[in-house]
Amino acid sequence: MSGLRLFIGFLVMGVAVPLVLFFLLGLERPTQFFTVAATTFLSWGVADLLASILGRPRLRDRSPGKAFKEDWERRIED
Repeated sequence: MSGLRLFIGFLVMGVAVPLVLFFLLGLERPTQFFTVAATTFLSWGVADLLASILGRPRLRDRSPGKAFKEDWERRIED
């Protein structure tokens, strides 16, 4: 993940979207805002990780589940 992509993802999914949800849902406490911000940012991060794994051409002879497991094990070893 590039630095620019992470920065833009943080601004959009960690600040802009939570602010919109915070005001549209009529939330009042700062902890509610931080909870929404953490949830949206983490869900974006997981979705981005899965998209990067599943978007690789190495899936040619593997199922997505097998590819995810192998890539996860490879990341742990590094």
